Amino acid sequence: MNKGNKDNKKLIKKLVFTVVFMFGFGFALVPLYDVFCDITGLNGKTNSEAAAASDAVDTSRLITVEFIARTQGNFPWTFQPEIKRMKVHPGEMHELNYLVENLSADDMVVQAIPSVAPGMAASYFHKIECFCFNHQPLVQGQKADLGLQFYIDRDIPEEYTTVTLSYTLFDISDKIKEDEFDQLFSGETSAP
Repeated sequence: MNKGNKDNKKLIKKLVFTVVFMFGFGFALVPLYDVFCDITGLNGKTNSEAAAASDAVDTSRLITVEFIARTQGNFPWTFQPEIKRMKVHPGEMHELNYLVENLSADDMVVQAIPSVAPGMAASYFHKIECFCFNHQPLVQGQKADLGLQFYIDRDIPEEYTTVTLSYTLFDISDKIKEDEFDQLFSGETSAP
C-alpha cells in the first residue's frame, strides 16, 4: 500500500505541474502570437503606428487595392469606404475616407481594427495616418469621414497584384471609463 501512495503522490505532482504549465502556456499565447505575426507578417496585421511617407515611387507597376468595411455585431452604424477599389503605384501616397454614421439612439465610441489580405502583404502596407490609431466617438445621428493615408512599399514582391484592406468596427463604449468617455465627447482631450 505504501508503494501505491508514493505512486499516487507522484502522479498528483505530475498532474499539478501539467495544469500549472498549461495555464502559463495559455496565458502566454496571445503575446507569443503577436510576436509571431510581427516576425512573419502572417494574419494580415498592419502597423499600429504611423509610418513615414515614402519618397520613391515605382511607376512601372500598378497594384489594385480593395477596401472593405464591416461592423462587428448588430450595433446600428453604417460604415463603408468612399471607394471600393483603386490602382496604386508602389511608393505612391494615397488618401481616402471611410464614411461612418451612428444610427443608434446613444452616443458611442468605436475602434476600427485593420486586416490585410493576403496576410504576407501586410508588412508592405504602410498607413501614414489612420482613423484606426484612435478611438472614434460619435453622438447619436452623427456622420463623419474617417481619413486614411497609405502607401504600398516599393519592395512588395511582384506576386502581389491585389491587396485587400479590411476594417472591422467594434463598439467599445462599455470598455471606456466614464471620465474618458465624457472627455472624448466634450473634446477636452484627443482620443487615445
